[in-house]
Amino acid sequence: MLAGTGSDVGKSVIATALCRIFLQDGFHPAPFKAQNMALNSFATPDGREIGRAQAVQAEACGLDPHTDMNPLLLKPNSEHTTQVVLNGKPIGNRSAYDYFRKEGREELRSEVCAAFDRLAARYNPIVMEGAGSIAEINLRESDLVNMPMARHADADVLLVADIDRGGVFASCYGSIMLQQPEDRSRIKGIIVNKFRGDIRLFEEGRKMLEEVCGVPVLGVVPMFTDIVIEEEDSVSLERKRRELAEGKVNVAVVLLRHISNFTDFGTLERDPRVNLFYTNNTTDIERADIIILPGTKATLDDLLELRRNGCAQAIIRAHRNGRIVVGICGGYQMLGQTVSDPDGIEGDIPSLPGLGLLPINTVMTASKTTRQVTFDWEGYTCQGYEIHQGISTNDIAAAPSQTSGHTTCDPSSHFTRAPRCLGTYIHGFLDNPPVIESLLKAASSAVPASATASSAFTPYAAAPQGAVCSAVLPPSSASAFKEEQYDRLAAHIRKHIDIQKLYKILTHD
Repeated sequence: MLAGTGSDVGKSVIATALCRIFLQDGFHPAPFKAQNMALNSFATPDGREIGRAQAVQAEACGLDPHTDMNPLLLKPNSEHTTQVVLNGKPIGNRSAYDYFRKEGREELRSEVCAAFDRLAARYNPIVMEGAGSIAEINLRESDLVNMPMARHADADVLLVADIDRGGVFASCYGSIMLQQPEDRSRIKGIIVNKFRGDIRLFEEGRKMLEEVCGVPVLGVVPMFTDIVIEEEDSVSLERKRRELAEGKVNVAVVLLRHISNFTDFGTLERDPRVNLFYTNNTTDIERADIIILPGTKATLDDLLELRRNGCAQAIIRAHRNGRIVVGICGGYQMLGQTVSDPDGIEGDIPSLPGLGLLPINTVMTASKTTRQVTFDWEGYTCQGYEIHQGISTNDIAAAPSQTSGHTTCDPSSHFTRAPRCLGTYIHGFLDNPPVIESLLKAASSAVPASATASSAFTPYAAAPQGAVCSAVLPPSSASAFKEEQYDRLAAHIRKHIDIQKLYKILTHD
């Protein structure tokens, strides 16, 4: 188990690295996190939902993701409530108080332990991940994911600490000393993560840490910026508020309060022709070439906030002035005529007008769509997945005012299109090179809104085979890129962690 001195110390990334290392060394590993709290999720091949981090770790293991790898997923709706997803299916919304009460915990504990047991019967080793800090003693009796799970699995525990945030000695010592004796004995090593500078300067500190904690330091891992592993927490987006750039296609992803599945934009962000940034600055939105409304866990709440902070009006003005607007999942719903929630699925907002750029109406439903999809894009077979609540239907009455004869609005075919505007429920849509090439071509060809109606540009019209994608990498390039990054991550961790000592710990030599 990779356990942490706190949140965002790097447990997920190191777990991903160990998954790939064990696979490279001839084992058959699988990831496991009993309980994950994240808005970034993934649809499994059988149409269920798990945390994105475990899907990434499964890829590093060479496996398809499965709900047994993350049996319990919490998707916050607000600061006080969360949707509970058990074995890949939502079982309702809970307040934080109700969820962490002792009553009913044993039923959830039984489910997550059963998932681990099924996984452990098929794979070896299991690379487990804890959550947050292992020293939250006030939550000890209700904890499902940290040391109680390690006890069930009889797991050796490696404590991961973030030296970049400071206090590494106190956080390691406190995390170990606050454990009960049985749990303390499970902690077999410390990994100091996110080190900056010359590692040789920490040699004395490493020895002191081992002496104080009575646990060996297996490695000191330097901070890296040249390896791309999908991140789970949206805190990383605050570091991506870039300026507009000359000579590139500027893509503004609207920064929503409840943004989800922001991993949708990693491939586009790495394209050298693109300057992608996250913003809720109205001036930047209006000046960008492409505006993307991303997914959200709270469509109505974020739509209301967009109207309050002026972003909704900025998007409409940008579209009117010739910019391209794309909506994905919840962002797609916002681009329509109305979003309604008559049964209070998301909260207490019954209905709001959308931005009116697409001829659809959306009604929130209790049931959730989770599935992997294959779709055709200008003659190319592409892939993605859907995770959403709500059904969007055509609004024929709205179509004429939006389309000038160029709109197609068939949600069953995965897309609704209008001049300079497209909406889709498909996550991973922008991981497909043909889609990116088409989008960038559209941005370079877009005409000002002052042009005559006869020259109105519909960017997603079918082009002759090969015309749009002649310079595109093969559709498999996104997966090939990921494989390369997993191997590079594994090499980085091998260099800075004593893997042989880790194997000795795991085999009790």
